[in-house]
Amino acid sequence: MLRIQDNSALSASDVESQIGTLAGKICGKTLQQLSEEGILIYPHTLKKSDELKGASHVLTYRDGKYQTENVMGFLGCGRERLNIVSRFSPKVGAAPDAPDHFLHYLLERVLDIPSAVTLETSANPDQQILRLLALLFPVYLQAAVRKGVFKTYIHRTYNDMNFKGSMDIPRHIRQNTPFVGNVAYHRREHSHDNAVTELVRHTIEYIRAKPYGGAVLSAVRPEVEQIVSATPGYRFHDRQKVMTENRKKPLRHAYYHEYGGLQALCLMLLSDQKTAISSGSRQMYGILFDGAWLWEEYVHTLIRDHFYHPRNTGTHGGGQWLFHRDGEDQRDIGLIYPDFIGKDAAHPVIADAKYKPMKNISNKDYLQVLAYMFRFDARTGFFLYPQATSAEPDQVLRLNKGCSFVPGSVAPRKDISLTKHGLKIAVDATSYQDFSEKMREHERVFRELLCRTGTATS
Repeated sequence: MLRIQDNSALSASDVESQIGTLAGKICGKTLQQLSEEGILIYPHTLKKSDELKGASHVLTYRDGKYQTENVMGFLGCGRERLNIVSRFSPKVGAAPDAPDHFLHYLLERVLDIPSAVTLETSANPDQQILRLLALLFPVYLQAAVRKGVFKTYIHRTYNDMNFKGSMDIPRHIRQNTPFVGNVAYHRREHSHDNAVTELVRHTIEYIRAKPYGGAVLSAVRPEVEQIVSATPGYRFHDRQKVMTENRKKPLRHAYYHEYGGLQALCLMLLSDQKTAISSGSRQMYGILFDGAWLWEEYVHTLIRDHFYHPRNTGTHGGGQWLFHRDGEDQRDIGLIYPDFIGKDAAHPVIADAKYKPMKNISNKDYLQVLAYMFRFDARTGFFLYPQATSAEPDQVLRLNKGCSFVPGSVAPRKDISLTKHGLKIAVDATSYQDFSEKMREHERVFRELLCRTGTATS
């Protein structure tokens, strides 16, 4: 297993000597391409957005080095594993099972899953991955069942007196000689009890048998009950048969697309309980998290009382327009999705969540936020980013006025500013509990500073 941080570089020799085959399969591919090859991408709503069609990559190669981006998670191919951790976890060279407190904390806060502290109880990195997948199962299950329990056509065989369908003559002769009134037949039925729901049921029973299973499934008890009631044909000894059928027929249904992710997650959980993640498989497998999305949603949990948060992924709710075109064909033009818009109409504020170091926030980011500020008449803007050290003070940028072609006219304006405001990450924590406690204190300071500098007023 190779461990590497997000937004970091590693020499080609180090990568190729450990995960040469896997690196060749993923290097230069976008998240969209990897999702089409069966890799789970979270949030799964990204599959319907334009973000995956851009330049988001897991691994790129440049100048003799492999570079990661804002993506965390794990990938595997055969016996090779790549574990991409957050840049706030122990650096490259740490033990493969070294905990990634920051990622687990983001998942806990954003997805409302049980405490990730359970991930620390196993020294086996494969078992840690399995537990992470188990913690994500309720999230995928809830999103899928929201569309209703999956229903599809299946073929069923019968041997009774209620003949309806196509007669199975060879089976009829074999089973009903001498004839006593029964008829062997089969028919096509639209049923909730199918290969996909059976796979979900097997996964539920698999998780339920784990020491942490009760806590994991408690948050989705109604959904679990729906799946259980929809699968009266469940038999424990059919597990391998059900898994084989699902591998042969990956779900591609447009309406039930959430079940496609759930199906892939279930197969990874059940693939090989002895070795955790089937190490002998030649297929790529894994799950990747969009760090930028997780960071933005986490910041939203901290400042939701004072900021609107337009959703720019999946549902496209809350979009704003830059322009209105006059004339006969009057309509709005230029759809935008600012990360955060202050609720205080008297003192408009724009805030942008950036999952990148302060020094990497540059021209493209400035132009975007300034456009939003101009649109909403905001004189104050903020970049909200994670920082690894408290010695990094906020950086205040004043918008210039004037033009360099007019001598002496360029000067900073006092009324329009952009501030890079960081949230300290507890990189010095000794355990997940210690990390959580320190983060709560850092979050309090983060919010207080925002309020004090005018970003949020009650």
